Amino acid sequence: MFHLADVVQMKKNHACGENKWEILRMGADIRIKCMGCGHMIMMPRADFNKKLKKVLHAANDPVNSKLEHYVPKEDIAIPHFD
Repeated sequence: MFHLADVVQMKKNHACGENKWEILRMGADIRIKCMGCGHMIMMPRADFNKKLKKVLHAANDPVNSKLEHYVPKEDIAIPHFD
């Protein structure tokens, strides 16, 4: 199971050679960011579930703070629908 701000490993590497991605948005579509170059992509949840290999680190794990492009969970903008 994956959550917002988790770092996950996908089945295929990104063009920059990195295979770690951070989850930035969850819903019907999932937005992920490459931890190597910072490139962001959005894909349907069904495609994400097929391409996901495993969760590497949970949100706000101290290991993540060493990664250059990591955004802590508190800094991710979450929309509020009032």
